[in-house]
Amino acid sequence: MRNKIIIAIGVLLLVLSMSVFTVSTTERAIKFQMGEIVGTDFKPGLHFKFPYPINEVKKFDSRILTMDSTPERFLTAEKKNVIVDSFVKWRIGDIKTFYTTVGGDVNQANIRLDQIIKDSFRSEFSKRDIKQLVSTDRSAIREALITNVSPHAQKLGIDIVDIQVKRIDLPSEVSNSVYQRMEAERARVAREFRSQGSEAAERIRADADKQREIILANAYRDSEILRGDGDAKAAEIFSGAYSQDADFYAFYRSMIAYKESLGKSGNVMVLEPDSDFLKFFKTQK
Repeated sequence: MRNKIIIAIGVLLLVLSMSVFTVSTTERAIKFQMGEIVGTDFKPGLHFKFPYPINEVKKFDSRILTMDSTPERFLTAEKKNVIVDSFVKWRIGDIKTFYTTVGGDVNQANIRLDQIIKDSFRSEFSKRDIKQLVSTDRSAIREALITNVSPHAQKLGIDIVDIQVKRIDLPSEVSNSVYQRMEAERARVAREFRSQGSEAAERIRADADKQREIILANAYRDSEILRGDGDAKAAEIFSGAYSQDADFYAFYRSMIAYKESLGKSGNVMVLEPDSDFLKFFKTQK
C-alpha cells in the first residue's frame, strides 16, 4: 500500500510539473493547444497548462537584440557609391506575429529585417549628397530610417528601438575626387576671407590716415593761433618797451646786432663810416 501511495504521489508530482511553467522578466511565451496558439499575454511568474501534447509552451528572449549589418554600398544623389556600416537595435513586439511570420527564429528575423533596412537606406541615401551624409545629416537619416522601417518591422512582430550608422566610408575611386573638391571649396572660402580681411584693412588704414590728417590739421591750426597770439603779445611788449625809452631800445637793439654780426670770427662787413649801423661807435659830443 505504501508503495502504491509513493507511486501515486510521484505520478501526481510529474503531472503537476508538466502542468505548470514559469515566465521570467526577460522572456515572452506562447502557449499552444494541439499546435494552435491559444495564449501569448503571459506576465512574469507561474502559469498553468495541460500536460503535453495538449498544451505546449515556447519561450523567446524579450530583451533588446542587436543586428550588426555587414557593410553595404549605396548610391548617393550624386550617383556615387558610399560604404555604410550600421547596426539595429530591436526586440520582439507582438510575439504571435513574430512566431507566425519568422517561426520565432531570430536569425530568420535578422535576415528579413536586414533586407527591409537596406531598402530604406537605399531610399534615404539617394536623396542626399556625400557632404550631407558625412557631415550634417546623421540625425535626420536616423529618424527617417526608424520612421520608414518601423511599419514593416511591425508586420514581423518586431519593434525597432534604434538604427545607427557606425561609419560611412568612400570607395578609393571616390575619395580622391571628393577630397579635391573639398580642398577647392576650402581654398575658395580662404580666398574670400582674405579678400574680406584686405578690404577691412584698407578701410581701417584709410580711416586712420583721415584721422591723422585731421589731427595734424587741427594741431597746425592751434599752433598757428598760439604763434599768432605769441607774436601779437611780443609785438605788444616790444611796442610798450619802445614807447617807454626809444633811445635805450634803439641802443639795445644795436648791441644785439653788433654781437650777432661782429662777435663771430670770419665775419667781414664793408660799411660806410657814417653808416647808421655804426652810429654808436661815433664820438659823441
